[in-house]
Amino acid sequence: MDPCPFVRVLVGNLALRMPVAPPAAGAGAGVHPSTSPCYCKIRLGKMPAQTVPAPLVLSDAGEQQAAPASGALAAAFHLSKADLEWLNAKPSLFSSRGEARLKVAVYAGRKGSTCGVSSGRLLGKATIPLDLKGAESKPAVLHSGWICVGKRGGKGGSPASTELSLTVRAEPDPRFVFEFDGEPECSPQVLQVRGSMKQPMFTCKFGCRSNSDLRRQESGGSGKERKGWSVTVHDLSGSPVALASMVTPFVASPGTDRVSRSNPGAWLIMRPAGDGAWEPWARLECWRERGGAGSADSLGYHFDLLVPGVDHAVPLAESSIPASKGGKFAIDLTASAQQPLSRGGTPGCSPRGSGDFTNWPLGNYRGFVMSAAVQGEGKCSKPTVEVGVSHIGCAEDAAAYVALAAAVDLSMDACRLFSHRLRKELSHYQSDLLR
Repeated sequence: MDPCPFVRVLVGNLALRMPVAPPAAGAGAGVHPSTSPCYCKIRLGKMPAQTVPAPLVLSDAGEQQAAPASGALAAAFHLSKADLEWLNAKPSLFSSRGEARLKVAVYAGRKGSTCGVSSGRLLGKATIPLDLKGAESKPAVLHSGWICVGKRGGKGGSPASTELSLTVRAEPDPRFVFEFDGEPECSPQVLQVRGSMKQPMFTCKFGCRSNSDLRRQESGGSGKERKGWSVTVHDLSGSPVALASMVTPFVASPGTDRVSRSNPGAWLIMRPAGDGAWEPWARLECWRERGGAGSADSLGYHFDLLVPGVDHAVPLAESSIPASKGGKFAIDLTASAQQPLSRGGTPGCSPRGSGDFTNWPLGNYRGFVMSAAVQGEGKCSKPTVEVGVSHIGCAEDAAAYVALAAAVDLSMDACRLFSHRLRKELSHYQSDLLR
């Protein structure tokens, strides 16, 4: 199996410096120009902005101070080969491409918005050009030190002495990419993708032990549950190599037509244990998050790793995916460390940032692990799965992530409002299982 080239750009060591104003004659100590928290919005190219706190550094006016090296990670951007080609393309009359640019906007005040307007006060902006050529093959520090934010003088501009420190590092992050050639409930093939090449890697078999919930949509009773779904992943020889099995039914909460967070449905992701037996590898819980004012519902999820020899599940991911437009399920431990970024070192992933993994139950689970693209409910979904190279040692490893991606995709249907009928493909497998 050959991986696809990916690059991750890591931004860290954030610090904001605004010198203390000198005291007036006869007055006490000087006053810092900002008494409220500050934060940054960081954007790379066309990728969504990431919002992070900006710690303040106190210094006297005119004092020179070295940039801090806390090692704290602030933002991470993951670039595919297509992203890199877009960023590195030659500029034209109709495009501003040709150089990757990291854009940082600094705000004072608390994060959030009121009536659609940002609640923070803009202190200034800065743009840092990034040379990403060669980043697919070797790591590089692209920037390290202080930059000026805000306008130099001018009415309403921030003072030139307002400065931001940050470190920007790029490093290779190759991944294996897999693509379902059909919806998981249609028992599709799974293809490995590398550039324009696609080759069969696995086959999937969807099963449904009971489809009474698909025949009965009346309120109350056992008709308001979805249960017994499974996806078995086979290698090209036909041997089963992974299994996603719904072990807790997706049940509508009393008096509602939705699966609530307090009573989620659950899947077990299992791997072969030999002699036809299976052993649990991970557990996925899903529910339907109610949208707030003016926002749509979403699919909430919680993912635990079941580590042999550890008496409790180890949580790896919890987030949500918009139910209407879809999004990405992701397991990314890049930001889980307290000190993942240094000027000369590679990001680590110890829970305490010490670099000592002796007592860390996740072993090699660090950095980017996997992601799966999921379409919104009611849409044809053929998930694309990306898995970090360090997390696949054999085809069976890849199959486990493929089974997980299928479970996430099917959960979008399992968490669909019970007032809506499910697609017909989900009810056509009962007769297959009875043969």
